[in-house]
Amino acid sequence: MSTRTQPSGEQFDESTASKEERLRSFLKQKAADGEMYFKSKFIADEVDLSPKEIGAIMVKLRDSASDLNVEKWSYTSATTWRVEPA
Repeated sequence: MSTRTQPSGEQFDESTASKEERLRSFLKQKAADGEMYFKSKFIADEVDLSPKEIGAIMVKLRDSASDLNVEKWSYTSATTWRVEPA
């Protein structure tokens, strides 16, 4: 995860937009041949995001992604997401 230093010396994380784009790109690649199912905690290391960040971005993608169909599939100890190309 990239951080930048502000003139005040404080650091802040990369923008939400680039995190969203990184996750969207990952999902498009993994679902290129059809649907995929996943839990955030199992892909967190691959996309360098926390499961909580992934969950928040998935809710956004469900409503805004025109190139992916995103569905909250089930909940068993964590949300399972279903993703397929649009």
